[in-house]
Amino acid sequence: MAMNRPNLLCGTQENEEKIMDFRETVWAKAKARGAHIVLPESLDIRTHEAACKVLKESLAREVTFVGNSEEIREFSEKEGTDISRVNIVDCEEDGYHEEFVRTYYALRKHKGITLEDARAKIREPLVYGALMVRAGSADGMVVGAVNSTADVLRTSLAVIGVQPGIRTVSSSMVMIVREKSFGLDGQLVFADCGTVPSPDSRQLAEIAMASAQTARKLIGVEPCIAMLSFSTKGSAEHESIDRVREGLKIVREQSPDLLIDGELQLDAALVKDVADKKCPKSPVGGKANVLIFPDLNAGNIGYKLVQRFGGAEAYGPILQGLARPVNDLSRGCSSEDIVNVVAITAVQTA
Repeated sequence: MAMNRPNLLCGTQENEEKIMDFRETVWAKAKARGAHIVLPESLDIRTHEAACKVLKESLAREVTFVGNSEEIREFSEKEGTDISRVNIVDCEEDGYHEEFVRTYYALRKHKGITLEDARAKIREPLVYGALMVRAGSADGMVVGAVNSTADVLRTSLAVIGVQPGIRTVSSSMVMIVREKSFGLDGQLVFADCGTVPSPDSRQLAEIAMASAQTARKLIGVEPCIAMLSFSTKGSAEHESIDRVREGLKIVREQSPDLLIDGELQLDAALVKDVADKKCPKSPVGGKANVLIFPDLNAGNIGYKLVQRFGGAEAYGPILQGLARPVNDLSRGCSSEDIVNVVAITAVQTA
């Protein structure tokens, strides 16, 4: 997961000021939270640089590396990084080792693994870090600079699991756009943009409910959610629209206090004049700050169009729905990207 920057030709000073406002807000919340974040990819220079900055800026109370302690220290000496303030957990020597063996075995024995299999598996820093988060010995994990998204998701689901009542792990993007009239001063949540290719109705509902949490925690806004489609309130009929309508029904049954409506076309969701014509009775029309796309094609293409053509700043993808916070980096991320994702993860732990 990374903070994706647009082509500088698309940017404006006004947009840069809003970007700083969002980043500073997240950083301030992270500092106030004082979380303990585990970084399992401890033989990567970007991780070392990020850990040092996170601690310097007090974006986390503690940062922990996981791996072979001797190898980590040798790597630090070679790269010239000062990790004196970073905790190092050696998978072989940590006091939780045997407890984690038993935990992992209990979680995966239905897959046919043995205790010895579990003992071997938890030597992997990604798995050990996830077990730390599950046990509460760390508040959240940031990983993915080295590990693939598939491995991050697979391990997180197997070890940490999902929130009660949620079966779908999804992702969202926080988008900061030029036009301040959209969302909260130009800040909106888009979902799902990176995880679930073809969500069914229940998955759409869970994406919407998880995105509401993201909007509250990261933007600090009460969510106003639009379930998007190419139809507005029955202007067209298609099976894909039926999924959106059913998803809306599920959300209203499970979270009746959420302000949500659908199906809405994008312009009806965001532009008051259009909403007044197409859906005048909608409580969401013209003022949505959370946009739920009908599938991954629409979500991924949509956020990139806004980013590249509109000069928006895109933060994410931010994982949603896990029982405890884990976020996935891009393997092309920078150390600054890791810092920002640590801050976002710290805010999610609140």
